[in-house]
Amino acid sequence: MSLNVQDLQGYRRVPWRVWLCRLGALLSFGLLLIVFHWWPRLGVLARCCSCSLALADFVLIKDSHGQKHVVEVLTEEMEEGSLDEFLLQWEEDEWRETVHLQQEERTMLCYFLFEGLRYIWLDRREDFCPASVLTEEWTCRALFDFQRGLSHQEQSSRRRLFGDNIIDVPLKSYMRLLIEEILNPFYVFQVLSLVLWMNDDYYYYAGCIFFISVFSIIFSLYEARKQRKTIRDMANSVTEVKIRRESGEEESVSSEKLVPGDCLIIPEEGLVLPCDAALLVGECLVDESMLTGESISVLKTPLPDGDSIYSSKTALRHTLFCGTHIIQAKGGNAVAVVTSTGFFTAKGKLISSILYSQEMDFRFYKDAMKFLLILGVIALSGTIYIFVTLLKVTRKELVIRSLDIITIVVPPALPAAITIGTIYAQNRLKKCDIFCICPPKINACGKVSVFCFDKTGTLTEEGLDVWGVMTTGPAGFSQLVTDPTLLPEGNMSIALACCHTITLLEGQPIGDPLELTMMEYTGWTLQEPAGKDDAIHSEFGGHTVLAVMRPPTDQPNLSACVSVAIVKRFPFSSALQRTSVLTVDFGGHSALALIKGSPEMVASLCQPDTVPENFFITLQRFSREGLRVLALACKPVDIYSDLKNAERRAEVEKEMQFLGLLMMKNVVKPESTEAITILRLADIRSIMVTGDNILTAVSVAKTCGMVKTDEKVIFVHATCQTDETLPTLRFSLEEDGASAAQSPRDINEAGSDYNLAIDGKSFAALCDHFPEQLPKVLMKATIFAMMLPDQKAQLVKELKNLKLVFFISSSLLFFFFLEGRCSLVTSFSLFRYMALYSLIQFCSVLILNTVKTTLGDFQFLFFDLVLVTLLAMAMGGGGPSEELQSSRPPATLLALPVFGSLFIHTCMIVLGQLGAFFITTSQGWYIPLNSTVFGTDNLPNMENNSVFDLSGFQYIFFAAVVTKGYPHKKPLYRNWKFVCLLLIQSAVMVWLVVHPVPWFSQILQLYDFPDLTFRLLLIGVAVVNFLICILTEMLIDCGMLNFLRLLRGNRPSKKQYKRLRAALSRCTTWPPLDQTLNPSDNSIIPLS
Repeated sequence: MSLNVQDLQGYRRVPWRVWLCRLGALLSFGLLLIVFHWWPRLGVLARCCSCSLALADFVLIKDSHGQKHVVEVLTEEMEEGSLDEFLLQWEEDEWRETVHLQQEERTMLCYFLFEGLRYIWLDRREDFCPASVLTEEWTCRALFDFQRGLSHQEQSSRRRLFGDNIIDVPLKSYMRLLIEEILNPFYVFQVLSLVLWMNDDYYYYAGCIFFISVFSIIFSLYEARKQRKTIRDMANSVTEVKIRRESGEEESVSSEKLVPGDCLIIPEEGLVLPCDAALLVGECLVDESMLTGESISVLKTPLPDGDSIYSSKTALRHTLFCGTHIIQAKGGNAVAVVTSTGFFTAKGKLISSILYSQEMDFRFYKDAMKFLLILGVIALSGTIYIFVTLLKVTRKELVIRSLDIITIVVPPALPAAITIGTIYAQNRLKKCDIFCICPPKINACGKVSVFCFDKTGTLTEEGLDVWGVMTTGPAGFSQLVTDPTLLPEGNMSIALACCHTITLLEGQPIGDPLELTMMEYTGWTLQEPAGKDDAIHSEFGGHTVLAVMRPPTDQPNLSACVSVAIVKRFPFSSALQRTSVLTVDFGGHSALALIKGSPEMVASLCQPDTVPENFFITLQRFSREGLRVLALACKPVDIYSDLKNAERRAEVEKEMQFLGLLMMKNVVKPESTEAITILRLADIRSIMVTGDNILTAVSVAKTCGMVKTDEKVIFVHATCQTDETLPTLRFSLEEDGASAAQSPRDINEAGSDYNLAIDGKSFAALCDHFPEQLPKVLMKATIFAMMLPDQKAQLVKELKNLKLVFFISSSLLFFFFLEGRCSLVTSFSLFRYMALYSLIQFCSVLILNTVKTTLGDFQFLFFDLVLVTLLAMAMGGGGPSEELQSSRPPATLLALPVFGSLFIHTCMIVLGQLGAFFITTSQGWYIPLNSTVFGTDNLPNMENNSVFDLSGFQYIFFAAVVTKGYPHKKPLYRNWKFVCLLLIQSAVMVWLVVHPVPWFSQILQLYDFPDLTFRLLLIGVAVVNFLICILTEMLIDCGMLNFLRLLRGNRPSKKQYKRLRAALSRCTTWPPLDQTLNPSDNSIIPLS
């Protein structure tokens, strides 16, 4: 197993269990099937018994997120021996199951599909494995062997194993979507509620809810199918491609027939690639923006031949990815071998991440579900009360009244209502051309506490300027040369001009901005051959020329330089931290290997006697100034032997001769300092994650304010274990010329703080050998430099383990946080309002049921649709605050302020309604209702009218009470739609109380009170109720309930990062400066 599958359990059908389940479904009128639809695992356990995976009809999958899924095992007949040649690396019987049927032997392929991926059964491993496991051991040499092409039989057999090369996004029919939507627990609850209301003669209310539900279902189906179709259209890209057959002939086939091992011919004019492939012959200019978002085209070069295992991660610059646009194949047709198809491609994995995204592990949504259970308990208590109170009514009436309480207290619309704020935020983001495929994550942005920045292009400008060049000589480094016309003639000039992967597109040079700047600095011009027959090849001794660099004619210092041809490129690799090329001079008489990259890496590849003694001192000096420093080196290559056999990069890039340093200035963006200041004021910690030198990163961090002027920087140095030494860990204070502080206590006593800085190698060693120290370093580290892609992924994983809510971005887009906080506050307000709405109606029904009456059909309709629904929809407006505040909104609903406010407001609800009820019954003109009938037959009556009037005002004013504005949202008055709706609804309620129109009162079944003074008194009770509630809410916001925390004492936080932060703030001995630690010396900080 691999990919997203963590655990598998096999189950086999048991016939008698299957028939028993069918009988149960029949007797339960299909209810059992609905239960199995909600809990597929329960259906498997009921129909099947546990068995080995080899015999399974179904498998229960536990994915990497802990979710469980049930999938069916499928079988497909294979031709005997059809894949023996392909599967030589496996045992003959490892991938197949042999069964006997009617005295004939057949070869069956067992597999299942999960999240688009095909998992096949391998007997020897006794497990289901992704089909890609059959190609993961391919060597580079094996890929070159596939240039001969596959036969029709080989291709057909491999298609059975790997499936069609298509990213199939299932497009369900409207009927199937309708059935699945109706079987959603929300709509099942709605259907049962509708049946209950119809039995209770609430025909109009049930009818309105029915039509609203139908409209909601239709809209939901349309949107779901529309989005699915959009993804399907994006995923599906079937086209005609040309492949080479085993016979040597080229054949055009549909791209969906491609299989791993097919030899793909890429035309010179390019194409949109329908699979992942390793480039073997030729160079390709590729637009990868569809996958990476980067607008810069990438030059892909041929894969080096050898016995190393091929991996698209390590051979990134030699791999063509599915969905990317090959703009041009340089020098004629290129040749590539298919390595992955379907959902196993890079594009397939991207589509899979959209279709099967991880469920949000956000506390707010978990608490919302828990709170529904609490409301369920309240509903149960209300049901028991009704049952006891109404024992004398008919059995049917007793059942209806008891079940009606559940539909009131547990509103099925609650989960949908709390998404309103998210929908508003999503629409505002759309106006900024920002689209979110997982809207609930907008709320998570409201709790972000860590912002991870890239450096180049984010904190600093995208482009770089050449600061100067320093060459080497017998006396060490030369003076800094800033003017390219003063650069001495020699290999340094050639290296600056030629060591790159720049190419031409329609006559314009394109490539990495750094390399473009470097080439422009030299003044050399780039020329490319028009094809294989171009005369340029003969000019350089008949070598296959990729590009020619010609020196400028107007620079006297380069008058003796001649054109240089690039004949081999080894593109930049973040893992290797360098780029290299092979060049030949005019006439092809001599060759030169050139290398450019990280100074430390280049120096390690050079002959020691060619590296100046003051190399590290010079490097540190320029890095501390915030300059991007690159080193260059060269070595002569034998034109007859080494050049022709220059396929192995490691051989080319060893025993180099150090040439010098290139310094480039990466200017910090003017807005970066302001952005970091905003984040600091908003209590959001900033972290820089970059591939640049650690001293350069520290300099940029100080310039943009990520490290304040009074803060110290402590470098973390960790080493891995070797045969001779143990792993070590050391914390060293930055040398800044000031008096050195000897401990963190000295730093704190000086009134400053400290930031940790660590590079990629030390981070890897820290993860491997010092796991106890890792959380502490993560809590205090601000700079992660020289980080490789895998190390960046590891950093993300470790931050997740600390339960930190972090945000990674390559742009300074703070409205994500503004919208996130606004959406989270709105969701909180809506949740509390919907809970109070249920409790208001719950109290009203209990009070009225006690005196054998209830709310009328149109009264429920008026409250639910005219008041609550409109208010809930309008509450989400208003927009976010214009500034980030220092505090973050709460994310937990099961907190003291939430419970406290709901409890106090519920008490105010009960007191307000009881007050109106008893004031009414105390009037001299009060007429008791008819106690011989029950429910709506008792309408209109005085008790109902008084409770109706007071609760109507409560629905309105509680919307204002729980709606929050500043600091995370614009002030309440800025949400003019909501304010206008509050005023209009309040006016309508005043009108209904003071002087209602007779026909409208008749529709609502309201009693006409004879006393105007009493009507005004009811309004006065509502006003007092509102003032008490708004005052209480303000006091709670100011911390009125905080004294209750003292009753439970000081409890440590449940979040590890909070406990760790508190422990570090108290500890004055960590980090131990200038001490070498071994794994056994880890200092332990208690978290309690």
